[in-house]
Amino acid sequence: MSTDHKILDGRTVAAGMYDDISHRAAELAASGFAPNLVSVSVGESDASRLYVRNQKRTAEKLGIGFDEREYPADISVDELTGVIGGLNTDPRVTGIIIQRPVPDHVPVRTLQAKIHPLKDVEGMHPSSIGNIVYNELVMGPCTAVASVELLKKTGLELKGLEVVIIGHSEIVGKPIAFLLMSEGATVTVCHHMTRNLRVHSRQADAVFVAVGKPGLVTGDMIKPGAALIDIGINQITDTDGNSKVVGDADFDSCLETAGWITPVPGGVGPVTVAVLMRNSVTAAELIKTRYEGQFGQA
Repeated sequence: MSTDHKILDGRTVAAGMYDDISHRAAELAASGFAPNLVSVSVGESDASRLYVRNQKRTAEKLGIGFDEREYPADISVDELTGVIGGLNTDPRVTGIIIQRPVPDHVPVRTLQAKIHPLKDVEGMHPSSIGNIVYNELVMGPCTAVASVELLKKTGLELKGLEVVIIGHSEIVGKPIAFLLMSEGATVTVCHHMTRNLRVHSRQADAVFVAVGKPGLVTGDMIKPGAALIDIGINQITDTDGNSKVVGDADFDSCLETAGWITPVPGGVGPVTVAVLMRNSVTAAELIKTRYEGQFGQA
């Protein structure tokens, strides 16, 4: 297998998803239910601005409306809760995104729980997470769903596949585990208390890593031919003093061993945005169905 064939190019996977998303968005717009996202940013963050810019550009390219709302860093939680309540009841809004990071006094999980499940395009409402447990995926957490999408692109049979997930966060590691279990995979979840991490990872047919530690996974920790899905995003300074973004895996050494590997950047990230856009049209479709059920065909 050549090096090029080993690399799971997230940009290519995302591009393959966009045709269907734009078609669905156009159909919704034609029926009077155009998808329209509202982005909620609190305080100033260069990283957040970059995310918003990328999301807006992608959304508008696909025919999805995108409205930016910015609020001061000292806004109270009660005020923010009121903002979300207003967006929940606004019929023009079909999806709500809480941009991260938020100021320390703002409990982002509380805000996420205040978003109506039908407008939870990020898939982080407790009911969205719960649907995964019951194998009723509607709009799952974007990064988790994107990571599993990339594994499926390898062509590996998920039934009976031995998978190790390094990292057990509520919005990435745990949802990935449930998504894969619903596909019939055998899943081991590792974390900072796991002993002999290498022993677990070397036995796996596929490894997911999402812990925020650059270079944590090295080539000798991967079974030859296994798939490695690197979800980490870390900014480091190289020996020449240049800043760059890397994942949680040592790419060069893992590339030698793995059968498939996601690059950082350009792997999970683009597919995560594509899943967010897919969730956005799904949300608009669900709202359209709910409206038509209540008031009759528009």
